[in-house]
Amino acid sequence: MTNLPPPYNETDRLIATTLRMLALDAIQQANSGHPGLPLGVADIATVLWTRFLKNNPADPLWPDRDRFVLSAGHGSALLYALLHLSGYPLRLDEIKDFRQWGSRTAGHPEYEPEVGIEVTTGPLGQGISNAVGMALAEHWLAARFNQPDFPIVDHYIYVIAGDGDLMEGVSHEACSLAGHLKLGKLIVFFDDNNISIDGNTGLTCSDDVLGRFAAYGWQTLRADGHDMASLDQAIRAAHANAEAKRPTLVACKTHIGLGSPWQDTAKVHGTPLGDENLNATKKTFGWPEEPRFYIPEEIKVRLAEKALLGAERQSQWEAMLEKYRAKYPDLAAQWDGYVSGELPAGWESALPDFSGSKPLATRATSGQVLDAIAPFLATLIGGSADLTGSNNTRAKSQTPVAPGDFSGDYIHYGIREHGMGAIMNGLALHGLRPYGGTFLVFSDYLRPAIRMAAMMGLPVIYVFSHDSIGLGEDGPTHQPVEQLASLRLIPNLVTIRPADGNETSQAWKTALERKDGPTALVLTRQNVPQIAPADNHLARGAYVLSEPEWIAPEIVLIATGSEVEIALAAKAKLADEGIAARVVSMPSWELFDAQAEEYRASVLPPDLPRLAIETGVSLGWSHYVGPDGAVIGLDRFGASAPYQTIYEKFGFTAENVVEKAREL
Repeated sequence: MTNLPPPYNETDRLIATTLRMLALDAIQQANSGHPGLPLGVADIATVLWTRFLKNNPADPLWPDRDRFVLSAGHGSALLYALLHLSGYPLRLDEIKDFRQWGSRTAGHPEYEPEVGIEVTTGPLGQGISNAVGMALAEHWLAARFNQPDFPIVDHYIYVIAGDGDLMEGVSHEACSLAGHLKLGKLIVFFDDNNISIDGNTGLTCSDDVLGRFAAYGWQTLRADGHDMASLDQAIRAAHANAEAKRPTLVACKTHIGLGSPWQDTAKVHGTPLGDENLNATKKTFGWPEEPRFYIPEEIKVRLAEKALLGAERQSQWEAMLEKYRAKYPDLAAQWDGYVSGELPAGWESALPDFSGSKPLATRATSGQVLDAIAPFLATLIGGSADLTGSNNTRAKSQTPVAPGDFSGDYIHYGIREHGMGAIMNGLALHGLRPYGGTFLVFSDYLRPAIRMAAMMGLPVIYVFSHDSIGLGEDGPTHQPVEQLASLRLIPNLVTIRPADGNETSQAWKTALERKDGPTALVLTRQNVPQIAPADNHLARGAYVLSEPEWIAPEIVLIATGSEVEIALAAKAKLADEGIAARVVSMPSWELFDAQAEEYRASVLPPDLPRLAIETGVSLGWSHYVGPDGAVIGLDRFGASAPYQTIYEKFGFTAENVVEKAREL
């Protein structure tokens, strides 16, 4: 790249206009979509994608590519036009099928890196916060792998964000941490058009956005969002600033719906223009009304040259990597492990066996598992939302990431649960294996990020401690009651509530072996006895932990977590009364539901009465206990008292289980 910006000419303007018109034609054909953003930010996208973005459309998964995040995901039609024109494997027919069944061109971008869609966006604030995680991953990988003359990790994370992204609280959390950590490879273009759905942003917001970001520790710049030379200058300044280890926000003054009859109005945000207004907009840009989805021949040479440049840059990078392999074979082997995403062979042999150990909280045994396995997992990066000592999430071998120093492997997220969740998604999108902790009751604070991880199939791990009324004196504000049921509602999230240390060990194994979705580990504050064998079947979701000694079972007691201990005590009391009970530990509904029907029936025979015990709302348990079964749950908020008292008052005792079992 030259030091002086190349002149921008009619071809550049024609590319920007083509982007606008492809997006408008797609939206009009679908009669659904958001024309305002594509019209407003096409010039920004053109400068970035044709002059700066390091990518290779022929290999969308090149590890050292720049990442582009359209945080304002409602402008997805612009992204699809960019991908098609740039040479990614996204056909024009897909753009013509915008927002239709089975098309890759959904109403908001859906994660598909094979065609260049780096992240699912749409819920405002998520994309920019994911980008913070991506930038953190870039710096983290560079700290581990780069050597003098071998910058094998050297790329930028670019974001287009709107007013709505910057209003959402999650962006405040993530961007504050980005400034603190000095993530210089993060560059955000703020589509500063002063319009939101309800009207002018002055209705709700009088922030000094640049002042706020400057206070976070960001470099802040202004640019004319419709002046390509101005945008070029801003990007160069952002690149120069990366050496100073500061992320950059470029406030780009734009006109939403530029050139349309609805320019600078809220209406153009999310309403198709209609044929008459579409044709008027095309006339403004000197564009033919027909044919639809027209791509001028004049721009194809420039775009092909850019694609060839990307392929050449990747080829040069690969040649450097080969020399790197020869000089640093051990690092190269670690790099290959990162790229493949595979766990190292034999890592599971480090998992501890808690058989015969004293009673321990599962948050404590989880910490011991991390102590044992963290040294063997090079891409494992932990963290907590200011509850490290309570969550037991920092392994003995881990050191903190610090501002400008990314040699550590543990992140202090601060009291930013939602930001933590979104940043972990960005870390996972970049190929790392993140986990982060907080109290279970605060899972509600990061729920939108959990949902996005599940939707994208990201292997993020959540460590939720203080899992029930068993946390005791802190009272109902901190005692999760509805959170377990709430997490179980999220498709593709596996929720695991282990009963003891050995189940916790297997829970970590299960979570780390998952590649296609997130896992929530739900852990106790109070001590529980070691009751499960080391070779337990937690990975199957539920299994028979204890059978009657003398006859076939007459009733099945199902429990999770700390309540498994209560079920075992009740089984012994029932035996004294001549009632034979089976105890089933059921740490994960989702894993159990994935088993074959034959196995599920062998664990929960349909002809036996079933009683479930769990210190949470009873919603959902009817699926497992059946119409003739019963649930000992908690369909109200908790109370402040020592946990033993709370359990007794709410009926989570062996005696109460025995009474309910007799009734069944």
